[in-house]
Order: sequence, then structure tokens, then C-alpha cells
Amino acid sequence: MKPAHSSTLAANSRLLEELDFTDQRDFEAARRGFIDTLPEAHIDADSGGVSWSMRPYGFLGGKTPDTVNPSLWRMARLNAIHGLFKVSDRVYQVRGFSLANVTFVEGDSGVIVVDPLQFTEHARAALALYRKHRGDRPVVAVIYTHSHRDHYGGVRGVISPEDVKNGVEVIAPFGFTEESFSESILAGVPMRRRALFQFGWSLEPGEMAHVDSGLGKAVGRGGDGFIAPTTLITQPVERRKVDGVDIVFHLTPGTEAPADMNMLYPGLRVLNLAENACQTMHNLCPIRGAKTRDALAWAHYLNQALDQFVPQVDALVVQHHWPVWGQENIHQYVAGQRDMYRFLHDQTLRLMSHGRTPREIADELMMPSKLSKQWFARGYYGAVAHNVNAVYAHYMGPYDGNPTHLNPLPPVQAGKKYVQYMGGADAVVQKARDDYEAGQFRWVVEALNHVVFADPGHRPARELAADAMEQLGYQSESATWRNAYLLAARELRSTSKATAPKGVGISPDVVAILPFGNFLEYLGIRVNGPKAQDIDARFDWRLVDASGVDSHRLMVSNGALNHLPGTHGEQAHAVVEMDRDKLSSLSAGREALLAGLDAGELRVTGDAALFRRFLETLDEFDPMFNVIEP
Repeated sequence: MKPAHSSTLAANSRLLEELDFTDQRDFEAARRGFIDTLPEAHIDADSGGVSWSMRPYGFLGGKTPDTVNPSLWRMARLNAIHGLFKVSDRVYQVRGFSLANVTFVEGDSGVIVVDPLQFTEHARAALALYRKHRGDRPVVAVIYTHSHRDHYGGVRGVISPEDVKNGVEVIAPFGFTEESFSESILAGVPMRRRALFQFGWSLEPGEMAHVDSGLGKAVGRGGDGFIAPTTLITQPVERRKVDGVDIVFHLTPGTEAPADMNMLYPGLRVLNLAENACQTMHNLCPIRGAKTRDALAWAHYLNQALDQFVPQVDALVVQHHWPVWGQENIHQYVAGQRDMYRFLHDQTLRLMSHGRTPREIADELMMPSKLSKQWFARGYYGAVAHNVNAVYAHYMGPYDGNPTHLNPLPPVQAGKKYVQYMGGADAVVQKARDDYEAGQFRWVVEALNHVVFADPGHRPARELAADAMEQLGYQSESATWRNAYLLAARELRSTSKATAPKGVGISPDVVAILPFGNFLEYLGIRVNGPKAQDIDARFDWRLVDASGVDSHRLMVSNGALNHLPGTHGEQAHAVVEMDRDKLSSLSAGREALLAGLDAGELRVTGDAALFRRFLETLDEFDPMFNVIEP
């Protein structure tokens, strides 16, 4: 780690003058209603070690260091406030025990749990703290606001599948299960690798490393699971009574998540905007990757909430950060969030219509000064530049219209040509040193990226690129950008392959209850098309459990796997049968499936050799593939 460069000191100092750091209203709101907490929010993991702790973030009590953007430092301190808080009569939150919040709404006979956090241990500790002060109320319902794991993964910390059989309702927006699986399973491998950069999981807490994640302090680790919804909200606005609590559900598909919803508790005069409004500019496509979010729809749904629901409430809660109280404050907050996404959408399309490319728009577009000075519109999690790219891609795809970029050389080949044109690696590094001294860090990392891809072993290039990445991290107001830059700097400086921190991977519990069709979709992305192109096969694959048999007919042709429910009958080349409780272990990949075949866990009748040949075409994935080098 290197100290802050003079250019970084100057950039961070300018921000101190631009924003009103004497404004303490958010700190007052973040502490309002405090009841109790666990010491340092420390939670042990069931598997050993630590699941969650604020202990390593004690350094946040000090003054703003040179190595952290002062606005991000402010948010990092706010996100370090943790415990059980009363929002209003019958509505409580536990914040700072996970990346997200859990909300407790008291019903007539028990408590409704809204978004049971990411890990079992986090949710269990939050519920125990709530019950310590509000009595041993049974959980009568769980509500998932949207299809992101930090809002449902800890569900087994508050209920069990047996509780659901006994009548506990699990409510979610339409499409919840499908979207949860799409994100965590189909795109899971690259998304988890990129999430390491977004959240900085492997960065140690400290002034020169991890300080925050923007939406909350960190991710944590532990056991996670999935309990399927028993009730889906299907109408745009749907009113239900849950344990005596009147709830108006407001579907908001395509906003922060593909399956998403807000909630109004009219009798309690509380509005829950889930993650559609936060104390930050959100991202329209996270840097870990996801389906692009619809900024126009996002603004539209916030406008609906502002018009229909805000006049009925005195408190607004969200599933990250702290609440907002009072009609005037709530109106200003929701209107500001609405205007932010509308501005990003409309101005990106305006400049697109002038022929600007994503890079040009991102460099030109700034938020209106009046709005950008509102703390809730600052880019702690999203960023204007990245959101511009997301809006552009949402409408136009990744191509910027310049034929030069239709079919460019891949990074290694391009890197070698760039370096050759620029006089060789050593000459590029020398020029980059001068630019580094001048504080031109964005250009330094761009130029040296070509050297690293042309010659990954060139240590001076790697070290200087790491230094420039580090300074960009120190200047970043976005926690996710800071984490990405600092982790890239670490990997550039390292002489060994990066390893994944504990807790990164697909949860066996999720796989164990995966609909069989989703498992086969996951299998399909592992088929190595060129290797499988000469296979023409029909298989029946049967998944057996206590409830019966789930049979799918598989067609392998032209290097692609297709499937439908049912059976090929006598046309099947082979019939494969397996027990559902083996699904988790056999989903690990080719070698696990082949081992299961040899061990008899996959029972094959018919052409077993053809089925083995098919399994041998499956790829194994390296979850720690290279990102900042070839």
C-alpha cells in the first residue's frame, strides 16, 4: 500500500469544499429509535470463525484519512451504526448486522419478517435481538421484497421448511424464484468473481483498504438458503391482510431487481420502498454484472409511490440504510430519487441522440448541482459514468456505433500491437511514470493495461499500474469503485494466483431445492459446444424424491442441450435416474457427475456409454479466472 498522491490529496480536498459536511441530519436519523445492539455487532459463523463483525471497523471513529474520499468516509461511518431500532409503533429494523436491513412488522399474533438478510447467522442474531426486547413473538410470515440474495439468503435463520408446512406464509413478487435462480445459478460463476471486486470481500478493513460497500458495511459469510414463496403478488397494486396488518403491495419489475415490489402499511402510516430508494445513487447495472435496470421504469414507479402512497405516511423505510420521517422530508427524498433516475435516463438518451458514445456521455454528463449536493444522490454504490453506460446498453447494446469497435482485436493481441507501436514495454512504462507523477491515473492504468496483457510478467508495468489503481481507489466516492481499484492493485502486485475467500460459491441449500428444469439450464451452459457437436442423443432424466418423480426429456444435438418435461418413451437412448438429495453434490460439475455415475448415484439404463460421452463434454469452471491480466 502506498500513501495518497498529491493529486489525490487535492481531489479529496476539493470535495470537502463542495459539500456541506457540517450537516449531521443523517447521523441523527441513523441513530433515531435505537434500542440495543450486540457488542461490535459480532456474530460467529456456524462453521467456525466470524460471520459478521464491526470490530475491524473501529478505525472509522477517527478523522478522515488522506486515503479515503471524505464523502465515502462519511457514508462508511453512517453504515457502521448498528443495532435494533424502532421506526414507529409496530415497525422495527435491525441494521448493520448484514449488508441489508431486516424489517419486523408486528401483527396481531406474531411478527412479519421483511427481507431476512443474506446469511442464516445474521438473520438468527437479528431476530434474537428483536425478541429480546419485543417478546418471543412467533414468525407468522416472511416477505421477500426482491430477488437478490442479500434479501432472502438468511431465511433459515428465521423460519424452517417445517414452519412453512405449518402455515407460515412466504410472500414474494411475481417471478421471484425464476429471477433468483437466473442470477445466482446461470450467471453465478463470472458474477461471483466480479463481485469480489465490487464488494472487496478479500480486502482487509483499514484506511488504505476496505472501508465500506456503499449499501452497507460488507457482505459477511455464513450459511445461506432458499425457501420458496407460498404466495406470489401478481397484480400491479394488490391489497392483502397479513396477520391483521393491511398491506398494499406495489409491483416494480425491472427496477433494482427484475422481480421487485414496494409495500405500504396504511394502518401504520409507513411506506417500505425496498431497495428502490436508498441513501445513495444506486447502480443501473452493478459492476459485478446483472441484467441492466430500466431507469425510466424506476423513475416511473417512484413517481407512482410519490403520488399514491407518500401522502398517507409519516415514516419511510428502505431495506438498506436508515429511514426518513416526516411528510416534507419523505416527499423531498422520494422526489429527489425519482428525479435522479429520470435525469440519468433522459440526459443519456438526449446525448445519444446527438451522436455521443457512452464514454463521451459519461465524461460530459454531470448531475444537476442542486440535486448532486443532496447526500442521498451521491454515488456511494452507483456512479454517473457507469449508469450512463447501463442506460446506453439498455437501449442500444454494448456497441457504440463506431465500426472500429465492431470486431477489435482481443486484449492480448491488441496489447502487443499497442506496445509495439508505442516503442516497447519499457518505453511505455517510462512515459507512464511521468503521467503518474502528474496525477494522470486514468490514462496510466489504460496505457499499462496494454503492457500487462502483452507481457503479464513485466513487473515495473504491474507495479506502476497498481500504484495508479490505488490512487483512483483513494479518490473514489463510490465504495464499489474503490473496492474494485484496490483489489485490482493487490492482484497486480501479487506473484501468485488469487484465491476466493470463504463463503463465495453457490449455496448447496439453494441447489438442493432447485427446480429440476433450472438445474438442466445450469448444466446446459457447461456443455462444450465444439466437443459435443457430433453427439445426437435423447435422454430421459428422472429426479426422484418422496413426492414422486420429476422427469425431463433431454435432446443433445448440434452442440446444444435442450429439454422439456416428460419422456421420450421408447425413443430414449438412455434413462437416467437420481435422488433429489444428491442434486447438490452432483451439481458441482463434470467430475462430480462422472464420480456419481461410477458410484451408482446416477442410475443409467440403456446406452450408458453415450450418456458418459455427453458428461465428458461438460466444462469445469475456474471461479477465480483472471480479470486484470490474461
